[in-house]
Amino acid sequence: MKNKKAEKKKNSVPSTQHSMPLAEIKSDTLVMKDGTLRAILMVSSINFALKNEDEQNAIVSAYVSFLNSLEYPLQIIIQSRKLNIKPYLEKLVKREREQTNDLLRTQIADYRSFVAELVQLGNIMNKNFFIVVPYDPLSNKKRSFWSRLSEVANPAITVKLKEARFMQRKHDLDRRVRIVESGLSGMNLEVARLDTQSLIELLYNTFNPDLALVEPLPTLNQIQVENS
Repeated sequence: MKNKKAEKKKNSVPSTQHSMPLAEIKSDTLVMKDGTLRAILMVSSINFALKNEDEQNAIVSAYVSFLNSLEYPLQIIIQSRKLNIKPYLEKLVKREREQTNDLLRTQIADYRSFVAELVQLGNIMNKNFFIVVPYDPLSNKKRSFWSRLSEVANPAITVKLKEARFMQRKHDLDRRVRIVESGLSGMNLEVARLDTQSLIELLYNTFNPDLALVEPLPTLNQIQVENS
């Protein structure tokens, strides 16, 4: 009897999935529970301090023009994570085993130890820059106060988009993405839209930073999703 009560209590506790505003990920797009869409762009960085005055003025001018051209909000995310050197070290181990020259094998081993110690002592961080491009159709902007309040009270409610409606909204979102990519490219920034696999990895690494270092996410065709 006690075990049944404990199990019932455990099942009554909402999971992280229920508290997240995300409904699903498909076609390189985040579909939110309120029916809005999100695209995430990974953006390179530039060392502004190393530019001369004319180059700095050109970058600032291009950035101002880019901001003035927008008719919707953007979210800029800077993510700092400890540098994951494990895949590189594993590659060096493989090269070391395949090396037939004893001297080169010893040098690879020494270099591998040096890199591992340097990263460990220096606590080197890796920074990634993302821009979230939203699409909120006009119908969602006109929702009543009580409609918005019900979503906050019960975040597990998911708006299931029909395929035709999703494709129409995605078309509008893609157009916004192209405008943002063009504006960022004008500042000599490299821009890449995250595909479905990359979006899943980003969310996995964000919500499980420690676990992601020791247990990387498998590829998309190996992931089993359980519907709740």
